[in-house]
Amino acid sequence: MYRLLRFAIRPVTYSRWLHLCVPVLVVAVWIFIMPEAPWLPAVFIAPFGLIPWVRTAEGLQAQFLLTPYDRGAEDGAISTAASRRWGDRWRTVLWLEVRMVLAMVTMFATVWLPVFTVELVTLACGYPVQGDVSLPVQPPRWAAAALVPVPLIVLLVTVFLLGELVTAVAARLLGPSAAERLSALEQRTEQLLERTRIARELHDTIGHALTVAVVQAGAAQAAGDPAFTERALSAIEETGRAALEDLERVLAVLRDTGPRPSQRPTLAEADRLLESARASGATVEAELSGPLETLPGPVTREGYRILQEALTNVLRHCGPVPVRVRVAMGAQRLDLEVSNPLPTRPVVSTGGGSGLRGIRERAALLGGEAETGPYKGRWRVRARLPLERIG
Repeated sequence: MYRLLRFAIRPVTYSRWLHLCVPVLVVAVWIFIMPEAPWLPAVFIAPFGLIPWVRTAEGLQAQFLLTPYDRGAEDGAISTAASRRWGDRWRTVLWLEVRMVLAMVTMFATVWLPVFTVELVTLACGYPVQGDVSLPVQPPRWAAAALVPVPLIVLLVTVFLLGELVTAVAARLLGPSAAERLSALEQRTEQLLERTRIARELHDTIGHALTVAVVQAGAAQAAGDPAFTERALSAIEETGRAALEDLERVLAVLRDTGPRPSQRPTLAEADRLLESARASGATVEAELSGPLETLPGPVTREGYRILQEALTNVLRHCGPVPVRVRVAMGAQRLDLEVSNPLPTRPVVSTGGGSGLRGIRERAALLGGEAETGPYKGRWRVRARLPLERIG
């Protein structure tokens, strides 16, 4: 019984009832003006659906009263956008007409069912009903007493069913169009891509800084040399400052407020990464060829992150070992290769290290490719980034 009548205690049932009764105000005013033609408001209201902002007003009212639990959701069933196409306008016209019809049905149920209840109470008390009687049949006193709650229950059930109906119609006629859904999907996709990019940025910058700091601190502790310890602390400080700058830039993107901090680092600043690796004790043999400062923005920025993650991977899994770095800019592509002796513990390249996966994702986004894994007795990270596709 509770499941059957629980709609009677739901607030949304009564907010939908209010929504159904709003057009009755227009009809009530019209009846005073022209009582012989109460149907004319349905004709006059139709052209208003062709006005773009009317769809916004109807959508806001429907969201507030029909689906309050869904208000503000990105994928809500009811849209609040103005009409952009004629299809949206004609759907708004149809909505106004359907809403007017449902309002008339609601007005009939709201007025006459309580009247039936009053007449039944009068008969149950033993008094005759004065004036015109609305009841089709006047029951005896005992039957009238038993039937008193029936019209009210019928009223609640009618209001509930009409509320469900008007909500379904609103979702159909005021719901987002195909163009609106596509636009929302594109916006959501852009947000997800931006979040993924930020996650990669944080992983690369903070991961690199922490790896360098850990390696430097461990080497300084093992060396026991004050001069080496001083150099290690200086390297940790420099790496930490660079990481803080990158973190500030990423957080500024998340906040989307204030002036933009410095731009993302590029391959023209690759020496900073190489010196950081050398300061960690690694022997870095670097070969940089070509005018790297003329690389397209996306290629030079993503290439820097690929190099950073490759060096971080070396320090994290192998420690300060000899590393070979080759960055060559050709006419059509950029070749980037980092190799080092294989670690004592095998590194799984097919699984899901987020760093190695990030390298492959960065290369793929630029239309290139990246390979990570053992090669001729060494561990190699190799990326090829095309230049002709980047404008």
